[in-house]
Amino acid sequence: MVKRQIQARGVKNEAVLNAMMKVDRALFLPDSLKYCAYMDDPLPIGEGQTISQPYIVGLMTEMLDPQTGDRVLEVGTGSGYQTAILAELVKHVYSLEIIPALAKRARALLIDEMKYKNLSIRVASGYAGWAEEAPFDKIIVTAAPPVVPDALTEQLASGGRMVVPVGDCTQRLCLIQKDNFGLRRRDSIPVRFVPMVDY
Repeated sequence: MVKRQIQARGVKNEAVLNAMMKVDRALFLPDSLKYCAYMDDPLPIGEGQTISQPYIVGLMTEMLDPQTGDRVLEVGTGSGYQTAILAELVKHVYSLEIIPALAKRARALLIDEMKYKNLSIRVASGYAGWAEEAPFDKIIVTAAPPVVPDALTEQLASGGRMVVPVGDCTQRLCLIQKDNFGLRRRDSIPVRFVPMVDY
């Protein structure tokens, strides 16, 4: 999966590829869909949500440019697959999930079963971010807001990077970089994510 669907399509970051080799996507799927785990497709995980296709997970993680000392905010825990890959790469992952059942399931898998000690999961709206733990070196958003929430750009550290799909029906994957002069945005490929919802 990693060699044919991710590396072959241009993802080159060795640390990202190694993390994706280590984290088994099948663990994050319902039993009825485990046979599809290594296909390059988004798949349903319940509660009207999906696990992203492996290529998009690899691409977004590479765009984020994770470093070992980073504190990362993830908006949209979902299945926990992206969370686990980040936890292999950075100092600490702070993950927000608005759907309590998904947060509970991800916590049981990632913390209780897989024994990750460098992540925290909270049930909350991603639109507000996680102010008590800000600023974050990196922010990754795995659902699509119509515009980038102000709270997230405010909680991004100077020198930080945010990867977020933006738009309603038509979405673009965006890289936002913050420095002392403000924000710079670069749009990448068209994507389709579930909408980012609020309470």
